[in-house]
Amino acid sequence: MKIFLTGFITLVLSLPVYAAVEEVNIYSARKEQLIKPILDRFEKQSGIKVNLITGKADALLKRIETEGTNTPADILITTDAGRLHRAKTAMVLQPAITPDIEKIVPSNLQDPDHYWIGLTTRSRIIVYAKDRVKPSELSTYEALSDPKWKKRLCIRSSNNIYNQSLVASMIVHKGEQSTEDWAKGLVKNFARKPKGGDRDQIKAVAAGQCDIAVVNTYYLAQMLNGKDSTQKKAAEQVAVFWPNQNDRGAHINISGIAITKASKNKENALKLIRYLLSPEAQTWYAEANNEYPVIKEATLSKTLKSWGQFHSDSLNLKELGEYNSQAVRIMDRAGWR
Repeated sequence: MKIFLTGFITLVLSLPVYAAVEEVNIYSARKEQLIKPILDRFEKQSGIKVNLITGKADALLKRIETEGTNTPADILITTDAGRLHRAKTAMVLQPAITPDIEKIVPSNLQDPDHYWIGLTTRSRIIVYAKDRVKPSELSTYEALSDPKWKKRLCIRSSNNIYNQSLVASMIVHKGEQSTEDWAKGLVKNFARKPKGGDRDQIKAVAAGQCDIAVVNTYYLAQMLNGKDSTQKKAAEQVAVFWPNQNDRGAHINISGIAITKASKNKENALKLIRYLLSPEAQTWYAEANNEYPVIKEATLSKTLKSWGQFHSDSLNLKELGEYNSQAVRIMDRAGWR
């Protein structure tokens, strides 16, 4: 018996010892090419293996809900504060954003309850046909309901979260009735039934189907800097106008990050968040994706610099999620489809 035990112990001690692999698992609504390069940098610098799954924002949230405590996801990266609010209310996140991280980012770009924080910002702006519209004709989001723009405006459908968040911000600033009146006027000015994404609205302006459109800044920047010559040509025919510069400022939103409730690698997740908020990562976001950094130390891309500085709305973005359902109801009543 002693000989057997001694042999067994010797065998066990002779087996190779494998260290546990440090890792972090990400579910990202950002397309792989828009995030993987910076994750690769983090992996190389930290030694923490990054496992990335990309997909549609709503589908990823549903997946985390379905997987429950068995989800491998440590981190959710998604676009729009409205979607981050949905994840929070679905109770799949944890209030894990630490004070040292929160002090890096402006307070209006993070959840007051520590569930999520912004990584980059973008503004929902007005673009106009250079040959048909003078910038002096434009002023505010509210003025887009003016009858002078009848059959001249292109915008995405009401099921688009970016438009829902814009309307939610209007509710906070102007109240529900005023926002509904504005939405009804806006719908009367549609040049066509809403269809397609933001790039399609820009192409429609270039094609003369409308004179102005409401789009996110990074879509225009991506068209200007992309390899598609047709898209670039269309983007070059429009110019940027920053709305509401004399009052509350242009509407902004974020791409944001949160740690899942079931995370098994929380400390690694926090390390990644700190890295993504570093000057190196923030500058990469600006140069590669043409999104605005959330820290002052980062450098803007040439395209973002060319658009100049602008005054942005300081509304806490949590309210975009909190007023989402009211926004959708208003858009439905206004006939915004």
